[in-house]
Amino acid sequence: MAPSQWKCRSKMFAVSGCMLLFVLGYGPVFASVPRERTGHSGHNAGYTSDGKQLPIMVLMPMNETAPMSNIGQGIHPAVLLAIQHINESKLYSFSLIPEIYDTECDNAKGLKAFFDAIYYGPKHLMIFGGVCPSVTSIIAESLEGWNLVQLSFAATTPVLADKKKYPNFFRTVPSDNAVNPAVIKFLKKYEWSRVGTLTQDVQRFSEVRNDLTSKLEKADIRIADTESFSNDPCTNVKKLKDNDVRIIIGQFDENLAAKVFCCVYNLNMYGSKYQWVIPGWYQGNWWEQANSTNCTTKKLLMAMEGYISVDFEPLSTKQTRGVSGRTPQEYEAEYNRRRLQKGLESSKFHGFAYDGIWVIAKTLTRVMAILRQKGHKKIQDYDYTNKELGEIVLDVMNGTNFLGVTGQVMFRNGERMGTIRFNQFQEGQEVKVGEYNAIADVLELMNNTIRFQGVEPPKDRTIVQNQRRNINLPLYSILSAVTILGMFMAGAFLFFNIKNRNHKLIKMSSPYMNNLIILGGMLSYASIFLFGLDGSFVSDKVFETLCTVRTWILTVGYTTAFGAMFAKTWRVHAIFKNVKMKKKIIKDQKLMIIVGGMLLIDLCILICWQIVDPLKRTVEEYNLEADPQGRDIAIRPFLEHCENANMTIWLGIVYAYKGLLMLFGCFLAWETRNVSIPALNDSKYIGMSVYNVGIMCIIGAAVSFLTRDQPNVQFCIVALVIIFCSTITLCLVFMPKLITMRTNPDAATQNRRLQFTQNQKKEDSKTSTSVTSVNQANTSRLEGLQTDNHRLRMRITELDKDLEEVTMQLQDTPEKTPYIKQNHYQDLNNILGIHNFTDGKDGDKSILKNNHEQKPPAQWGSVDPSRTSTEPIEDINSPEHIQRRLSLQLPILHHAYLPSIGGVDASCSSPSVSPSVSPRHRHVQPSFRVMVSGL
Repeated sequence: MAPSQWKCRSKMFAVSGCMLLFVLGYGPVFASVPRERTGHSGHNAGYTSDGKQLPIMVLMPMNETAPMSNIGQGIHPAVLLAIQHINESKLYSFSLIPEIYDTECDNAKGLKAFFDAIYYGPKHLMIFGGVCPSVTSIIAESLEGWNLVQLSFAATTPVLADKKKYPNFFRTVPSDNAVNPAVIKFLKKYEWSRVGTLTQDVQRFSEVRNDLTSKLEKADIRIADTESFSNDPCTNVKKLKDNDVRIIIGQFDENLAAKVFCCVYNLNMYGSKYQWVIPGWYQGNWWEQANSTNCTTKKLLMAMEGYISVDFEPLSTKQTRGVSGRTPQEYEAEYNRRRLQKGLESSKFHGFAYDGIWVIAKTLTRVMAILRQKGHKKIQDYDYTNKELGEIVLDVMNGTNFLGVTGQVMFRNGERMGTIRFNQFQEGQEVKVGEYNAIADVLELMNNTIRFQGVEPPKDRTIVQNQRRNINLPLYSILSAVTILGMFMAGAFLFFNIKNRNHKLIKMSSPYMNNLIILGGMLSYASIFLFGLDGSFVSDKVFETLCTVRTWILTVGYTTAFGAMFAKTWRVHAIFKNVKMKKKIIKDQKLMIIVGGMLLIDLCILICWQIVDPLKRTVEEYNLEADPQGRDIAIRPFLEHCENANMTIWLGIVYAYKGLLMLFGCFLAWETRNVSIPALNDSKYIGMSVYNVGIMCIIGAAVSFLTRDQPNVQFCIVALVIIFCSTITLCLVFMPKLITMRTNPDAATQNRRLQFTQNQKKEDSKTSTSVTSVNQANTSRLEGLQTDNHRLRMRITELDKDLEEVTMQLQDTPEKTPYIKQNHYQDLNNILGIHNFTDGKDGDKSILKNNHEQKPPAQWGSVDPSRTSTEPIEDINSPEHIQRRLSLQLPILHHAYLPSIGGVDASCSSPSVSPSVSPRHRHVQPSFRVMVSGL
């Protein structure tokens, strides 16, 4: 309330208090003074047979210029009609005489009128009236000192309900607080348990709101927001909207009601989602008379459509005859006829005034009967100092109970237990939709009269329906089916590997390592089933367990598959990069230890992760979304995640370890790229697999992070990445072996020769080809190597025989010997017509070249076709044959045979070899003895 209003009210109470003290102090003295002046007397409607008249003090504004004077003027015909009906009933031994005193709705004038009535008027037995709240409250507070009882028909202010302060005050009209139980009953009818209030900052409305708040708390109805305003309600209305208040109970007068609904229209707080409940005592077409806003009438009507107004029922709607012998409708017809005769406006309080006169008549009748029973003096002999009479009147008033034109007339602590009416604003007018009986505590709604803007009553809040963003069952089913096919493929590879484990091709490729690769792929496949399970399939506790299980399975599966693959590649690297040419045997047990070590590192990381910061189920909620079906609900999507406090750190550790493992595999694949034995070397396929897996993992991780809030897309990407990586890895490892086994089972082990050439710079600027031999890689190849060695020895023997013949022929030409000694190799080449030792024509190439020519190699044990031909045998001493054999056995000629032709002195040969020894019996040094090709 504004400070100026408080100052005015303080001054008003101060003046009123002084006048009240004056009346209370000197009232009894004035009571004994003879009357010199009387108030406005009502028409003496009639007298009883014994002529007994009982005056009643009537206090109300009658001056047309006074506020609320229309109420006084409107109820005056009802008061006279009630007195007439009482007299016509002939059930009462007295006649009520209304002495009307004009209070003009002013505190000072009201107190003066009350004082004049006490001092100058007749000895009044009761006070009837009290329209203006301020005047009524001042007078009602002083009644106990005068032993008078006041009955009001229009004072609805809740302040007068305080019986400690106003013990002698009664009213036939329900107070403003009387609508609160009806409102609560209405709220419970539609199961609204969350409301908001919008109150004008005036004492009358604030008191109603305070009483409503206490009753709502007792009824277990939550007040979501309480707003009050003085002039501009738009800010407060917006706060109600921001707090998601749907059911709003307003307490404001009709002048500000237009502003409220203008704000309601601008903020779109009307329609099927909102319900407004406002007072029902506004004047007709109030929105036109009180519209001082910038909203047009059409906009106001749109915002007002469907509001519920609550007010007391001015007349009973039941067709029942009451204490006067008339129905409410019959009484209303008589009242209107008398009112129209005098040209007065109707007042909604006229029924309460009519019943009030009947209350006074019945009360006085009962009091007179009690006095006769007690043998006391007549009621006319009592004055304002008689406290006993005041107590008798109070007791009789509290026991009042009869059927009037406004319904059952009954008091509870001085408050009328009346009927509350519910109206709804429909298409520009208010329509009655129900009523509440305060005595029976029953709410009755008329069938099919109340109409809500939507198909159902509005909700008391935005109904938030949590909706899990889960993985679609069809998508999960499709990817699961593809995963099952992948596992069947892995199972087929496993069956193939176990069935052919003793075959040379599979045996040389380490079947145990192959089994681990397949096992890792199957574990990776199995993790897809776990990634697709969320809260829609399992409980929260199980989901949290799955968070850990699927992480372990995928991590162990990756390490098992790629660890086994990289271990195989490391063995090839260790064997073929052994520059010392020592015998090196690496068994599968050692490779198993390597894979076990990798898995041990994984287990250490996972165990520490689980102990220090385990994965837990977290829920991420998203913004509200409108219901796609158009219902008055909001959808709040939420998504389940597996997270912990330091998720980034743990993922970084795992990614770093897996990245190093992949880089190590790439290094091994690159180092062994020249080993061309398919049974042993998978470097090419490992490189392809690492490339594809690396690219897919990077793309999958990035897209998976970006689609974090889209579980279907995320699951689809993760599942496809795992399926692709596992499938491509298994196919690259096993499909070549499967194809080779089907087409040419022996080609991989028998028709390949291995050549490793290492070029080194020497001090003499000459380039020599150093041919190295490789010992057997494992014991399973021993038999093949022995066969090769035997064949080569037989070939060397044949060559030795041919070279011996060549040597003998050269020794028969002594004239060439000095020349050869002087010119050494170059002169010998000139004599033989050889231009280059390494350039043969169409002869046999060196067996150290791994037989890569287009000419298919001869099988083991086969006979040279040239030797079995029927054609004449060519001269073995021809230059072509000599060139061919020299190119084949250059190192042997250089170290063993040249001394015999004078090219090198015998001292240059090995000391263990004598020049006189026949070439047939000479032995080549161990370093150049055996040339092994193929493994």
